[in-house]
Amino acid sequence: MDVYIIGAARTPIGSLNGQLSGLPAHELGGIAIKEALRRAGVKSDQVSEVIMGQILTAGSGQNPARQAAMKAGIPKEVTSMLVNMLCGSGLKAVVLGAQSIQCGSASVVIAGGQESMSQAPHCVQMRAGVKFGDTPLVDTMMKDGLVDAFHGYSMGTTAENVAKQYSITRADQDHFSALSQQHTEAAQKAGRFKAEIVPVTVPSRKGSVSVDSDEFPRHGTTVETLSKLKPAFASDGTGTVTAGNSSGMNDGAAAVVLASKDKVQELQCTPLARVVSWAQAGVDPSVMGLGPIPAIQKALSNAGWKVEDVDLFELNEAFAAQSLAVINELKLDKAKVNVNGGAIALGHPIGASGCRVLVTLLHALASTGGKKGVAALCVGGGMGIAVCVERDV
Repeated sequence: MDVYIIGAARTPIGSLNGQLSGLPAHELGGIAIKEALRRAGVKSDQVSEVIMGQILTAGSGQNPARQAAMKAGIPKEVTSMLVNMLCGSGLKAVVLGAQSIQCGSASVVIAGGQESMSQAPHCVQMRAGVKFGDTPLVDTMMKDGLVDAFHGYSMGTTAENVAKQYSITRADQDHFSALSQQHTEAAQKAGRFKAEIVPVTVPSRKGSVSVDSDEFPRHGTTVETLSKLKPAFASDGTGTVTAGNSSGMNDGAAAVVLASKDKVQELQCTPLARVVSWAQAGVDPSVMGLGPIPAIQKALSNAGWKVEDVDLFELNEAFAAQSLAVINELKLDKAKVNVNGGAIALGHPIGASGCRVLVTLLHALASTGGKKGVAALCVGGGMGIAVCVERDV
């Protein structure tokens, strides 16, 4: 059974403790859901199910996906599910939604992701009490989102491992990152993100403010400015991964509306794209950034496509090192990858990014006249996920 994407939207991406930091993840998710529904022309009572990705849920209350759905005005009779596949969560939600429709248990599914890294709390285990001494607070953003559970080191260290394995130099990474920033700067100035973004109203001392553009990009970034930054994850003199050639810590949400072919015909709407195939794959957690390589290979095989058949790739730029490894290993045409920049410039609200890259891909295909696209992400713990979509052009 064919599954179509009939609506897609995302919030702007906010910086850590930035413009969107006052809004919890479910409020951001609710905004994205409501706008995706509006664009699809679907009434809230026509929705079968809501599936949202989110990683940092400590202290967020029961089932933040349900909270987001209710915030968006989805009827109480419609159920909601939360997904945690780390950075792949938002895209895994889309896959689960497509599978639900293919199984015949749903006709319209809202899928996406949401995250407020700014509101991730620090916590302490005090259930049994502390008899003596200090008790440290644990940063749940780091513990649950940014530190490898198997080796106890940061995601940045896995990027260092990839750089060493593939002989990717600091200069290579800084060049890639500067291009990402420059492509995003050009896209922002040309207004190419406006079609995918729903403005978010936030309170301020001077009254309500409408945030309608991504906050994280650093305009004017060059290789020279990036080369001045110190390695962030290795202190032995061999480090090449810096804050400048890594993605950020951010807030944001994204959502799509999925529908069966029968529902598309009933609604008489024009789909943004058809979901053609998907795949996920596992790799060694110490080089988790390589996950998109087998995931993309499997997804392309499932679609019956070759690399050269694809018009655009939207790959989450967790780190420049892993992005370059994926591009080089798959022999991708760099002119087809992240044409408007990626997460190094835009930011990486981890639970939302899976759907964010898909929303950006759909709009980039539409604006360039492309037909076939692939969205993919590396996933902490040593995984990758990819989805192939096709426009009717």
